Amino acid sequence: MAVTLIPAEGTARAPRQSRPGRDRRRRGAARWVVLAVVTIAALAMLVPFAFMLLNAFKSPADYSSGGPLSWPTEFYTKGLRTYWTTVNFPLKLWNSALIAGSVAVLGVVVSLLNAYALGIGRVRGRLWIVGLFLLANMLPQEALIYPLYYVAKEIGLYNTRLSVIIIFTVIQSAFGTYLLASVLSTFPRSLLEAASLDGAGKWTVLWRVVFPNLRPTLAVLLIFFFIWTWNEFLIPLVMLIDNQTQTIPVALASLQGDRLMDAPTTNAGSLISLVPAILFFLIFQRTLARGITAGAEK
Repeated sequence: MAVTLIPAEGTARAPRQSRPGRDRRRRGAARWVVLAVVTIAALAMLVPFAFMLLNAFKSPADYSSGGPLSWPTEFYTKGLRTYWTTVNFPLKLWNSALIAGSVAVLGVVVSLLNAYALGIGRVRGRLWIVGLFLLANMLPQEALIYPLYYVAKEIGLYNTRLSVIIIFTVIQSAFGTYLLASVLSTFPRSLLEAASLDGAGKWTVLWRVVFPNLRPTLAVLLIFFFIWTWNEFLIPLVMLIDNQTQTIPVALASLQGDRLMDAPTTNAGSLISLVPAILFFLIFQRTLARGITAGAEK
């Protein structure tokens, strides 16, 4: 005779267990949706570069007759040669590389020294000083350009690459100091105390203990400082008025006039000017990825 067991009142029923297969399918569908959105966004970002590449090899006649969306009837390379010779591109490339490279290295060094004093040295009024550095990052360049122009004129640095290097070193190091000071404020005190017990001075602690641990973060700052300075336009436009000292963005702007613009040559110049920045990013892509990953792990 079969006996049916009826659970007593008040007893808790066992919760239903979720099906692993259903959860796996949901996660898989969500991943595909995210991948599709990211792919669409990436393609949308590539559209302007595709138009630039299309018009860089288009003759002025094709551009005038068909517009920027038409396909060129011939492979036109005169715009590339015209830009290369008109603006003296090798010289402009050297100026941009010299300024951006100097600012990147000097900005990282100044940021490290400032952040070491603020984050580990425990300077009085540290929070106020860090707040001033944060405020300096918010100031627009339009508000700084006239004082910088006047000071450069007075001390004889106007129209020199050194003036731009000094200005951008200060600007970039303000952001670097704010970032590194926040990182160093959480630096393990056990490492610093162990180094002090071994007789290490402040400089030894900086270069033997702090610097090796911050190397990935400093590499990321170096890459960002270089790219940011490479793309700067307003301050170099005002401070560098000679063709021998101008940078690539300023040289690109010189191709345009009030009533006339050679669109194919401008696109060709933009294409050539973009290549060094892309190569720099591709060369240091793994360094950037390692730095971001290391910062996330810490």
